[in-house]
Amino acid sequence: MTLRWSALGPDCVQQWAELTNLLATVDDTGEFYGPEDLAEELEAPGVEPAKDTWAVWDGADLVAYGQLRAATSLLDGRVKVHLGGGVHPDQRGRGIGRELVARMEHRAVAGAAERFPGAPTLLQTSGGQAGASVRPLLEHRGYAIARYFHEMERAFPGAAVPEPAAAVEPYRDELSEATRLAHNDAFSTHWGSTPRDEENWRDMMSSRTFRPNESFVHVAADGRVLAYVLCYQWMDGELYVGQVGTRQDSRGRGLARATLAACLRAAAEHGYRSADLGVDSVNPTGATALYESMGFEVTRTFATYTRVLDPAG
Repeated sequence: MTLRWSALGPDCVQQWAELTNLLATVDDTGEFYGPEDLAEELEAPGVEPAKDTWAVWDGADLVAYGQLRAATSLLDGRVKVHLGGGVHPDQRGRGIGRELVARMEHRAVAGAAERFPGAPTLLQTSGGQAGASVRPLLEHRGYAIARYFHEMERAFPGAAVPEPAAAVEPYRDELSEATRLAHNDAFSTHWGSTPRDEENWRDMMSSRTFRPNESFVHVAADGRVLAYVLCYQWMDGELYVGQVGTRQDSRGRGLARATLAACLRAAAEHGYRSADLGVDSVNPTGATALYESMGFEVTRTFATYTRVLDPAG
């Protein structure tokens, strides 16, 4: 049967969620989403679904999807664009993935030229775990492994969590901007990170998945947020620790440990079964060691692939 290509839209988020969750099981990504979560992605700042998303249909069945997210600022003079997507396991080997990546690359370069004329495009995407079927496709198209990231998990009750050794408080809306500024400072030296602008930050903090009751900050006397832990929930009983950071000038004081301890204690009290997070395998701040000391264990390791394209494509 001839395949039909379209954009993703509100009318297909149920099928999109079903395909995404199937891939999460088959490819062991651990990334499960509900239709409401994916509907939010279509409304994210800077996303034009008609141009930045793809749905591939075999009759009435959604057999593949793709989506782009572009950074709002340059990274080392390049426009970073993240490519996401997947192909139904029963439909692999038909060239769908190859065509999907080609279309995403073409749009990524065109969109980058609209935002930052003349700048090269840095394409970034997940290559999954070792042996993933997508890796040969990416390598054939000129992508190479740039980094490895660990997924880590701890169960509750699990190992005892210490009392926070520094003053922390639950996140509240009035601290949003101060937390954004702290995040941009904390991640300014992290690989692949670009600053979060106000619009994208508001979108993230207003997401239905954000969990303020398990998110904590350390606030200085001058009102600056010095350290923070921000959490989300996509699956019942599973808390995702999305961002952990400490300002550059406040490291070495145990602030990240204190905010994370408060987060984990709250999660246990609120009935979560587990907490999960992702971390750069060579994080220069020693984050992996911190997480291990708090009871987290590595469950998966994913490769991040990158490719640079000049403005001419």
